[in-house]
Amino acid sequence: MKILVVEDDELIVQSLVHTLAQSHHIVDTAGDGISGWEFTQVSNYDLIVLDVMLPKLDGISLCRRLRSRGINVPIVLLTAQDNSTNKIIGLDAGADDYITKPFDLQELTARIRALLRRGSTVLQTHLQWENLRLDPNICEVTYNNKLIRLTPKEYSLLELFLRNPARTFSSGAIIDHLWSLEETPGEDTVRAHMKGLRQKLKAAGVVKNLIENVYGIGYRLKSFDDSQNKKKSKSKSQKEKTIENIETTNSEIAPSQTTGAIKHSPQIAAIWERSQEKLSNRVATLETATAALLQDSTDTAIVNRAYQDAHKLAGSLGMFGFDFASRLASQIEQLLQPGISLAQEQKLNLSELVVALRSELKQVSTHVNSTGASTKLKSAQEKVKPVLLIVHQDNSLVSELAVQAISRGVELQKAANPQIARELIAQRRPDVVVLDLISDREDGLKLLAEVNCFTPSIPVLVLTDQDNFIDRVQITRLGGQAFVHNPKEPVAIIEAVTGILQQSPNSMVRVLIVDDDTEVLNMLVEILKPWGLEITTLEEPLKFWDALKATAPDLLVLDVEMPSLSGIELCKVLRNDPQYSGLPVLFLTAHSSPDIMRRVFAAGADDFIKKPVVGPEIVARILNRIERTRLLRNFAQIDPLTGLANRQKSTVEINKILKEAERQNQPLCLAVLRITNLQQINAQYGHNIGDKVLSLTAKVLHNTFSKQIVSRWAGAEFVLCLYPIELDYGNNVLCKCIGNIIQKTLNIHKDKQVRVFINMGMSQQSQDGTNLATLYQTAMSRCTR
Repeated sequence: MKILVVEDDELIVQSLVHTLAQSHHIVDTAGDGISGWEFTQVSNYDLIVLDVMLPKLDGISLCRRLRSRGINVPIVLLTAQDNSTNKIIGLDAGADDYITKPFDLQELTARIRALLRRGSTVLQTHLQWENLRLDPNICEVTYNNKLIRLTPKEYSLLELFLRNPARTFSSGAIIDHLWSLEETPGEDTVRAHMKGLRQKLKAAGVVKNLIENVYGIGYRLKSFDDSQNKKKSKSKSQKEKTIENIETTNSEIAPSQTTGAIKHSPQIAAIWERSQEKLSNRVATLETATAALLQDSTDTAIVNRAYQDAHKLAGSLGMFGFDFASRLASQIEQLLQPGISLAQEQKLNLSELVVALRSELKQVSTHVNSTGASTKLKSAQEKVKPVLLIVHQDNSLVSELAVQAISRGVELQKAANPQIARELIAQRRPDVVVLDLISDREDGLKLLAEVNCFTPSIPVLVLTDQDNFIDRVQITRLGGQAFVHNPKEPVAIIEAVTGILQQSPNSMVRVLIVDDDTEVLNMLVEILKPWGLEITTLEEPLKFWDALKATAPDLLVLDVEMPSLSGIELCKVLRNDPQYSGLPVLFLTAHSSPDIMRRVFAAGADDFIKKPVVGPEIVARILNRIERTRLLRNFAQIDPLTGLANRQKSTVEINKILKEAERQNQPLCLAVLRITNLQQINAQYGHNIGDKVLSLTAKVLHNTFSKQIVSRWAGAEFVLCLYPIELDYGNNVLCKCIGNIIQKTLNIHKDKQVRVFINMGMSQQSQDGTNLATLYQTAMSRCTR
């Protein structure tokens, strides 16, 4: 379970973290109320331990804010104030339990266990699958009453799947649930723990693959019925056996029986067709180097070139789906490492591997040609249409939606029920889903939760006949991104879908990929292009800095081993420049040795992917990293209470507009608004009402000046930059806006009228000053009621 502790006393924090970690809980900590709030916006928690007396934002106010936003996780309040009034206030604020300091750690952990059981979807005191039993109270796992010893992470993995038997978890979702925000594991770490868990369960007698892979999506707990059916099956397909071998053993390489099975699109098959000659030339280099070594030649240049070509072959062949050929190339690469002197037996082994690789490539080419996999590449200018999946039983509505979708360049897929939708999603991932909850609410909600587990998640527009707050909260928590009540007009639904597609965070994401292997670059472009990413590729590392400045990427992908400059050296150069020090960097490498990993992360990497690259994995890694970077950037630039730009962000934007106004000789006004009695409102009605006043003020300002810069600079101070607007006109509009705010806030309290007093001051560029500091001081001096 993942727990957030919001406490400013370091001694208490350390004790809680140590105690909770012993019970296999993942713990994040925050030292003030604002940080605690921000943590809840980044990650999902199973329980929150919250101190009442916190800096910046007290625990009671934070508790109220969490509940007002529909965050219903169990909350335990900690306080040194032991009286009934304070307990009542805390519980009324939405807390589930209340414990006074000093407290007994065992008592606190017992209360936490009780709340977790109460809030869990599994109400039993233990979790069970067939004869496998997990007891959360004593953190023990048994099978047929025999104890299974698991590491803390293996235990947490098993508990996660047993508590959520119907959910499919991506690697990213598992990381969010089982690792704290301070840790940055990759998907290889998840796979390693999953492998360890499966091996220990198998050794204890549990049926194989209790937790099964869902290709391209993640992992899920196998249902008992599925496992029984599998037992009855007398044989397995070669593909299943191959997957099992890869996941559970480190056995010797065996030739694949499905040689040449390109696992990707016709576009990638066409890249393979164009690449065959280059791949053949690389194998020829290996053959030349092998012959030289067998003749005891001292020509190191040809051996070094062969080493580089073997490295490229291992990556590109694996990306095309030829795992056996890729592993052959990897073994050849290991033997050709610079500085290694080979014995005669190793040289003969090298020769056998090269012959096997050449033979495998011939079989691959024959298989591809015979199966017609070499479909011609479509025009690069052909635009990929977004895919809409509608899950609805009303054929007439679906037909009308199809007409509207086609007219707007959207491809439509139809599913009469959630089960058919699951099959379609497995075949082709849609860009957005329209889900009808009117016909089959229970299975529809289940599908919504499953889709939300995808990495990255698929936006879902929910159609329902229930319009109440609790219903909206449930749908939102399950991943619904839009909500339509009693839908009748297809045009309205398509407009909502279009809005979701336009809001896609991937539409303007720029990615720069640096790799000296052309095949790898072409493959990555084809894998990433359908996700709306703007991809720039670079083969020559020496041109890196010019490409970086020209593209201004949101994320950088670097190969570790390249001629002239390695990816590690490029990353170090990047991190030494303040402008690019925060740019996310993802490494590609054919090696995952501890030394390589240490050097990669020491250089400043954010993540790494081992070659051969798997399409869904690199897509998920890139989109997750970009999304996390955006969230962190938002925390630094956006006021969490009002959603407006803060002083730091708005200062940059206003200075840009000032230069534009001067260049275009257009009018610009700066306005300052101050709620003069906010402190009295907080004292008389409570901070919750004060927060509502600020939020409502921000909302009215934003709606009135939607195309202008609206920001919150201090507790009760808002700053607006109005361009191109004259002073008199801006003053009139702002006065009406203030009147609207005062009128709306009168009824913000359910029992009493709240009177809000606002001062306003304005200044104009040129006549009152030319820079932001001068304009701000002038506007402040004119602040009058």
